[in-house]
Amino acid sequence: MRCVAAFARLTVLSLALAGCIVVGIQEPTRTQRPASGRPDVSVEPDRRGEALPPEREFDEVRALWVVRYTMTSAAAVREMVVAAEQAGINTLIVQVRGRGDAFYASSLEPRGESVREGEGFDPLQLAIEEAHARGMAVHAWVNTHLVWGIGEAPQSSMHILNANPDWLAVPRELGRELVGVDPFDVRFVERLVQYARDRPRTVEGVYSSPSHPSVQDRVHAVWLDLVSRYDLDGIHFDYIRFPSPEFDYSIGALERFRLWARSTLTPSRFASLDDAYVADLYAFVEGEPELWAAFRREQVTRLVRRIYNEVKERMPRLVVSAAVVADATMAFDERYQDWRGWLEEGILDVAVPMAYTPDPARFQALIRTARASVSDPRRVWAGIGAYMTTAEGTIDMIDIARTEGAGGVVLFSYDWAVGEGRGDPSNPFLQQVGRGRFRR
Repeated sequence: MRCVAAFARLTVLSLALAGCIVVGIQEPTRTQRPASGRPDVSVEPDRRGEALPPEREFDEVRALWVVRYTMTSAAAVREMVVAAEQAGINTLIVQVRGRGDAFYASSLEPRGESVREGEGFDPLQLAIEEAHARGMAVHAWVNTHLVWGIGEAPQSSMHILNANPDWLAVPRELGRELVGVDPFDVRFVERLVQYARDRPRTVEGVYSSPSHPSVQDRVHAVWLDLVSRYDLDGIHFDYIRFPSPEFDYSIGALERFRLWARSTLTPSRFASLDDAYVADLYAFVEGEPELWAAFRREQVTRLVRRIYNEVKERMPRLVVSAAVVADATMAFDERYQDWRGWLEEGILDVAVPMAYTPDPARFQALIRTARASVSDPRRVWAGIGAYMTTAEGTIDMIDIARTEGAGGVVLFSYDWAVGEGRGDPSNPFLQQVGRGRFRR
């Protein structure tokens, strides 16, 4: 085991020093953006942390998260836009990267397996055209590190699980076991999937390694591809975090932490841990737990900062938002997601705390804490778990969000509302909420 681990560490170290893999971005396919019916609004000077770009401003953002299950046919997309408009929704946050796959025209990642129409069908483009014709904003929802679920493996050879299993995050429990397994051995991915399958309440599926340079390059390329080719109003981070404190104990992450820690530790402390590391993969992470947490947090923040800065350079008007763990302390300590720091630094325009609870008091406390993080109310939209309550309960939470001064609300989700949560066909969920609080 000692020899295998040492060889694996040397291999990863060599790859890390060789640099990142460059992922190409598909060139724009049209010379100008389609007309969207929006007024020509000039962009204000950059004032990070102070105000949002003035593009398609609403007095109140009334948004829906639209899961990829709707982005599968032209009929489903059109029906969604019409239903949202009828309910008084003014912003659609449509999932275009669900599980390392694409629900838009992408050359970077495989087409979503559930898309039912031919290659000429572009779900995102259709959603933009239909929504903009009705004066509604469209934001592209990008799942960052959750790249697969717990079901059958993806069919496409270009999917990360098949093409780049060495990019995947490994839980602590499997770290020592998998260091001796070739990532391209089917057992490697199978163990990661089984780990998630055994813990459905805490691990949603298979994650990519947030510290892996090629993972960061891929996500960055996806964002810039979307910015370059679509007339979007914004782009939305999701799963921009670690799944739990039990991740990432892949050999690559452990090596990257070792190199990162060297500049922080005293020479004697580093030498002591490095000697122990020859026999114990976890010597550094167990010896310096606070530094290990800081390293993981920095990997997430680095990607947010990199993407935000480049998006703003190319398209200052776009709103960059993120669905975040609503409990900010838990987000910081256990998911390594410092969203309050992102708002303060000015590398995130809008935080959307996922305050999913049927308890109004708990919901109020979460939104109040989020609002206290910013002076501009437009920088916090309240994420409401409509699936956990009734239409009346959702209306009550909209009232709470307004009372707390949130700049808008986002309901999760359209797909639930028109499916399991539809209710009485003559008085469906979305229309009840629209009539109750959006005057529709």
